[in-house]
Amino acid sequence: MARADLGKDPRDVATMFDGVGKNYDITNTVLSAGIDAHWRRETGRRLDLAPGELVLDLAAGTAVSTVELSKSGATVIACDFSRGMLAAGAHRDVPKVCGDGMDLPFPDGTFDAVTISFGLRNIHDFRAGLREMARVTRPGGRLTVCEFSTPTVPVFSTLYKEYLMRALPAVAKAVSSNPDAYVYLAESIRAWPGQDELAREINRNGWAECGWRNMTFGIAALHSAIKPA
Repeated sequence: MARADLGKDPRDVATMFDGVGKNYDITNTVLSAGIDAHWRRETGRRLDLAPGELVLDLAAGTAVSTVELSKSGATVIACDFSRGMLAAGAHRDVPKVCGDGMDLPFPDGTFDAVTISFGLRNIHDFRAGLREMARVTRPGGRLTVCEFSTPTVPVFSTLYKEYLMRALPAVAKAVSSNPDAYVYLAESIRAWPGQDELAREINRNGWAECGWRNMTFGIAALHSAIKPA
């Protein structure tokens, strides 16, 4: 299996995720000690979706997040650039589209809201991805980014970084169909901007009024913003 480095060549990343689709859901649950389900629920609450709204779930992978968001009564479309990941979620009865986060196959102003969970890091140019998400969202529409972030408790932060670089790859080797993908995951999390910096980048790239809420001591954060009218 291919392993993508932090340069995030799109072909390498797509190939890498094609290779992890088979065991992706169970691997995430094991690595997060089951917290991934809580993060999905909190993302839905943050978006505050309503029946009749049209929503884009970008980097949806196997569409487990799309199913959670659909409980709101909104119509939620799963979009991912890995056909292997979408195929692994074929049993989930939600609309699915294969698409690149930097060149989405939707007209301007299509969606009432857009969200991306643990996928913004994997877009080759995440700033271009933010602008593209803004393009397909109507004025006044909403964005929520659920992403790994910087733990806020110093001692815990040190332990967490040790887990990322040591324990996470070892656990992934036991349960994942492509353990190298999780070495990439650990590296990309360590290199990712902190909460403040990501909020500034969101506001500079098509969105406004970005704020965030930390989850699980800052292991993950929900950044939310509005598309200016």
